[in-house]
Amino acid sequence: MPLRAPRGPVALTAVAASALAAGLLAVPSSASAAEVRIHDIQGSTRISPLAGQQVSDVPGTVTAIRAFGSSRGFWIQDTRPDKDAATSEAIFVFTGSTTPSVAVGDSVLVSGTVTEYYPGGKDAGGQSLTELSKATWTVQSSGNALPAAYRLDPATIPDRYAPDAGGDSIEGLTLRPRSYALDRYESLEGMRVSVENAPVVGATNTYKELWVTAEPHHQRTARGGALYSSYRDPNAGRVKVVSLLPYAQHPFPVADVGDALTGTTAGPLDYDNFGGYTIAATAMGELADHGPRRETTRKQKADELSIATYNVENLSPKTAQSKFDRLATGLVEHLASPDIVALEEVQDDNGATNDSVVSADATLKKLTDAIKTAGGPAYEWRQINPVDDQDGGEPGGNIRVAFLYNPERVSFTDIPGGDSTTPVKVEKKDGKATLSASPGRIDPANDVWKASRKPLVGQFSFRGHPVFVVANHFNSKGGDQGLDSRFQPPARSSETQRTGQATAVNTFVKSLLNADPKTSVVVAGDLNDYQFSPALAELTKGGVLTDLVTRLPKDERYGYVYNGNSQVLDHILTSSALRRADYDIVHINAEFSDQSSDHDPQVVRVRP
Repeated sequence: MPLRAPRGPVALTAVAASALAAGLLAVPSSASAAEVRIHDIQGSTRISPLAGQQVSDVPGTVTAIRAFGSSRGFWIQDTRPDKDAATSEAIFVFTGSTTPSVAVGDSVLVSGTVTEYYPGGKDAGGQSLTELSKATWTVQSSGNALPAAYRLDPATIPDRYAPDAGGDSIEGLTLRPRSYALDRYESLEGMRVSVENAPVVGATNTYKELWVTAEPHHQRTARGGALYSSYRDPNAGRVKVVSLLPYAQHPFPVADVGDALTGTTAGPLDYDNFGGYTIAATAMGELADHGPRRETTRKQKADELSIATYNVENLSPKTAQSKFDRLATGLVEHLASPDIVALEEVQDDNGATNDSVVSADATLKKLTDAIKTAGGPAYEWRQINPVDDQDGGEPGGNIRVAFLYNPERVSFTDIPGGDSTTPVKVEKKDGKATLSASPGRIDPANDVWKASRKPLVGQFSFRGHPVFVVANHFNSKGGDQGLDSRFQPPARSSETQRTGQATAVNTFVKSLLNADPKTSVVVAGDLNDYQFSPALAELTKGGVLTDLVTRLPKDERYGYVYNGNSQVLDHILTSSALRRADYDIVHINAEFSDQSSDHDPQVVRVRP
């Protein structure tokens, strides 16, 4: 489990601090146990009505202990709840790096300061956790029964995800747990909750976390995930699972999407900014391996040109050889050795070392050598080195897009003049479209490509037919507010740049089609956006391109899994000349805890 940021005292607002300094605001006095119980602290909104105050002798039963990391402490829950569904009956008692001297089942009286803690920092936009800090406590008795866990299931999780505050904070709104899923979770903050026979919708990651869904029949993919298919439905039943059990005696389950945690998984409902609401499990269901196997696509026929896209996730010569070997196996065995591969996240020859090196020849040679060793073709490559530290990604890595191609099946039309800063142009010769440079970069000086990868276009020839392929890696979603943000609906600030990037590529494709409407164009890559996003609407504007993912059955439209949502980030689009396109997302990575990349590759077979 990732460590949480160190906590500090609750910051007063500027107005409150000024009033306090002027003597106009009294220092909050302590509240007696007769006046304050946990539901009084939690209140009916996301922010405690007692935030910043000292409370004394708050009663509760210890339900769980976090005894590791820098965010140690324990949860207590009141065994005498009120009748208000909006008020949580539990709270976390923060003890910092000190392991608390309590046991599960202890009945305690706790005194401390009511604080609002924002995992990841308040600026990250997430929810806060109401906690007791600087706490002292006395144990009244031990071995007490724990309150029953609240079961999360379709009957208890509302269909609507969050109240609409017009993009503003929902912190001041009264919780409506019967109306909104986020309000339901908030009303259970710190309380014991459970899921039964929960399908795994997000594979175990390196932090020993996985995602399950409490709505087993809602928006499922063909292979058992939770399908994210619109902004309106973010799959409210998703919840992260971590473990409070000692790993030595209770190894964390290594699960893939499509597996299940059978029986009961239960523990306090926590929250962090890297996944949202989380069951901190004190009881973990048994792992049932139901997950499907990795897919293999069919081999292209002699008259079919196969084109793939694959985000190889920060690949450099410093990457372990085992990853090169696995990527090679994926390309050769699972993708049937595509004729052309658009690669994303190819780093320079010394990876994240931040110096003036920008060449990626060593990276691409190591990959193509691994492909030959795996029984694949002797791929050649084409790419253009970026300007140092201008294309985003890991600092020093100089990630870029690149082409691999099999010269036994397809030829590359080399046209000199392409470099990192010169924009490629479309020319018309003998009634056909051609390029001023191949490979060439599309509009690299355009502000929409600032700190982002520039698209690379290459002209290929297959059985005498010219084919233009555009490799892309649009800017990431960094800076966007999360689905579970306290701002609703969450802002997608990165969307503006991607939409501008889509406009630039759309304009370039139009210039190819203006030169010759029958031009064969394939646009491929990691576009970092959904098939229903403004960016994809702009990229396909005017009918110049078809997003092939929209031709798949709905439950197959995904190739990336984030926080338990199976979604589309990578795309292959084709011009009208390539109507007969056989398209496949090949699921070999995103659903699995053991990955060679976090993206699934895609392939299309066309007849130019």
